[in-house]
Amino acid sequence: MKRVVVLGSTGSVGKQTLDVLRGLRDSFDVVGLSGNSNSDLLAEQVREFGPDAVAVGSERSSRQVSSNLDGREITLLSGPGSLVDLIERLEPQIVVQAVSGAVGLPSSMAAIEQGARLALANKESLVMAGHLLMPLAAARGAEIIPVDSEHSAIFQCLQGCGGRSARRIFLTASGGPFVDTPIDDLRKVTPEEAAHHPTWNMGGKITIDSATMMNKALEIVEARWLFGLEPAQIEVIVHRQSIVHSMVEFADGSILAQMGNPDMRVPIRYALTHPDRPDLARDYFDFDRWSRLTFEPPDRTRFPAIDLGFDAARKGGLHGAVLNAANEEGVGLFLKGLIPFDEISKRVSLVLGKTKHIQSPTLEEVLAADRWAREESIRCT
Repeated sequence: MKRVVVLGSTGSVGKQTLDVLRGLRDSFDVVGLSGNSNSDLLAEQVREFGPDAVAVGSERSSRQVSSNLDGREITLLSGPGSLVDLIERLEPQIVVQAVSGAVGLPSSMAAIEQGARLALANKESLVMAGHLLMPLAAARGAEIIPVDSEHSAIFQCLQGCGGRSARRIFLTASGGPFVDTPIDDLRKVTPEEAAHHPTWNMGGKITIDSATMMNKALEIVEARWLFGLEPAQIEVIVHRQSIVHSMVEFADGSILAQMGNPDMRVPIRYALTHPDRPDLARDYFDFDRWSRLTFEPPDRTRFPAIDLGFDAARKGGLHGAVLNAANEEGVGLFLKGLIPFDEISKRVSLVLGKTKHIQSPTLEEVLAADRWAREESIRCT
């Protein structure tokens, strides 16, 4: 029985992770959970899985969870450092990092410090501090296995092939809901329209990122660190059906693609069970349904975020942290109705242009850049 901690268990990826773990009860023991504001759901998960400890964002949430546990004895941790505390107390073998945003970075580092397998859905950790996390993982003997469908696909294609023989990778993108919308109309897009993804069922913030293709910008930086690639070895291609999750081209000219139905449970399950593939599929692939697959280059005028991602990947240093932070704030402003949809990428570009270059920043410098970028994104015009 492998000890598993699921961070962000009440979010989209976290809920799907627990759904996967329901089918793997003979192999995995859920010893820790964390949630933010959905106290009722977190308490329900605690009653079902019986973890040893739970982390929540505030003392108020802790009281709410406790009141819903019918007297069940459990260690409740709260506050900004609770995720790290949870990992250090429980010493799990696997940490599923499904927390959204920059707040996930410290707990990702804590998991690696413990030498645990980090099943990583929080792309922000590598975007912000890949230069710190990858060497730390090598030193601690920790595995980082991606949960993002694109990076999971690349990871799977590289198994047994030798990373040095990879010539380039193709990150596929659905194009989101506005791939055919006239560019002049993007300024009128509402949060409700942007939240409707054509092929995937994802969390709120990442769905907006898919609509701007900022998720692809972040994935470019993530792939640069995760697979040790130069930005010139990374390409983005629009694949509207979301069946080919990404591809690797090798030095001999062959291309391997990882395909499957658009279901996050598949990469989640692989990150947990790698290198094994247990027979747990619910919906096997139907070629009658997907008889036509298309690929096309992205419109970089419509999606300027793609070039921002390549720029951040080339420059390194603090640019990944600034890219992520400015985007998080921009998405927040858009969802509040304070800026139009097409302003998100424009603000990110403005803040990136003001970023101080530090070649190998410390964690403290990364976190300081994160704070600066958020403030700068809010006040810039």
